[in-house]
Amino acid sequence: MSTPAPASTTSAVWLVAEREISSKLRSKAFMISTGILLLIALAGVLIGGFASKSPTPDEIAVTSQTSAVVSALPNVKVVEVADRAEAEKLVKADEVKAAVVPGEDDGFGFVVLARQDAPQSLVGALSKSPQVVILEPAGTNPLIRYLVAIGFGVIFLMAASTFGGTIAQSVVEEKSTRVVELLISAIPTRALLAGKVIGNTVLAMAQILLLAAIAVVGLIITGQNEVLGGIGAPILWFAVFFLFGFVLLASLYAAAASMVSRQEDIGSTTMPLIMLVMAPYFLVIFFNDNPVVMTVLSYVPFSAPVAMPVRLFVGEAQWWEPLLSLVILIATCIAAILVAAKIYENSLLRMGARVKLGEALRG
Repeated sequence: MSTPAPASTTSAVWLVAEREISSKLRSKAFMISTGILLLIALAGVLIGGFASKSPTPDEIAVTSQTSAVVSALPNVKVVEVADRAEAEKLVKADEVKAAVVPGEDDGFGFVVLARQDAPQSLVGALSKSPQVVILEPAGTNPLIRYLVAIGFGVIFLMAASTFGGTIAQSVVEEKSTRVVELLISAIPTRALLAGKVIGNTVLAMAQILLLAAIAVVGLIITGQNEVLGGIGAPILWFAVFFLFGFVLLASLYAAAASMVSRQEDIGSTTMPLIMLVMAPYFLVIFFNDNPVVMTVLSYVPFSAPVAMPVRLFVGEAQWWEPLLSLVILIATCIAAILVAAKIYENSLLRMGARVKLGEALRG
């Protein structure tokens, strides 16, 4: 009787990828943590959206002489009274924030009455100010710019750290239990590595797409159509950059984990990768308003998935820049996969002490 033909490399890769995906989807911890992450993201978008809207208008008491002046001010609700005495009564009773009544001999025309502290927004709006001409207007609200940088940075940091750590733990677990010896007797070593990377990439991209959908829904609910129009293209670019950036890091995580045989030794080999994951988050957050630093970061493969979408959002990147940055990232990703595959093959079956990087590269 003839033995069945071994599975092709492509079939083996997808078999491992399906195993990785199904094991995660069956994990209650993974599903619960994903649900919590999505709820936090939705809450953050909704809270930020509602907070950015105009606050509750202040109730200001006015007389017939000052009504026209105050009603023209922004974020003010006019409460008309008969005279100054009635206005003072409402202010003392805290029924209104302040009152604007006709002035006497100060030549200003009206007087602001307040119980303890005068609302500075009201005083500033009533004050006579010179005309202001902005020669170099800012393209984006600094607060929105900062929040967008945090959003992209946190998503990249959490997804890369979570799934990268999962890959590392899976590799070491298979080594310590010697399951890997059975696996590579049936499928090529590189197919095992590719399947792990692809399976976790599919899960990570699914989370990214869900987070993007939640961000869009949250912006629509809060009526931030202007922000939605500006962030749509950067979100798509972030998804593309994240795809290749994650494959790059996932390959390196698997290679680093293959050099050790115990779970407690994972940190010693993955620490440099953790620093590479954390660097984009902190650098982009700290220097999000520095065009020179952001330009450099947008071409560095490990920070480009965060820095380039932020620059696209604020309009500081030319149309060709994300394309060039993506080419650099893809080239780095291919090189990292080749190096990671060599380390993975040379270290996977070596038990006991940690394999040194030089030995793993030489074989």
